[in-house]
Amino acid sequence: MIDPSTETLVSLTDAAKRLPGRPNITTVWRWRNRGVRGVKLETVLSGGRRFTSLEAIRRFQDRVTAAADGTPLPAETPRQRERALDRAERRAAELGV
Repeated sequence: MIDPSTETLVSLTDAAKRLPGRPNITTVWRWRNRGVRGVKLETVLSGGRRFTSLEAIRRFQDRVTAAADGTPLPAETPRQRERALDRAERRAAELGV
């Protein structure tokens, strides 16, 4: 999950420009919506615009590579997911979102 307080947010257009091979923006949207090999690009919605982070792109690349190589990824437990959601909700409240 993206933490706006510690991660560098970029628009999906900027993300496409920063990636190797400069994929088309529709490719980045597809990564967000449908994913690749069961892995979706993490994004956040802010002010009606969709953003990702440089760190989320790195996590996405790592997970897709692991899936392609057949390496199992550690699964997030329900408790870890709950804690992450709690942190995100607290941070959103702090930011007034």
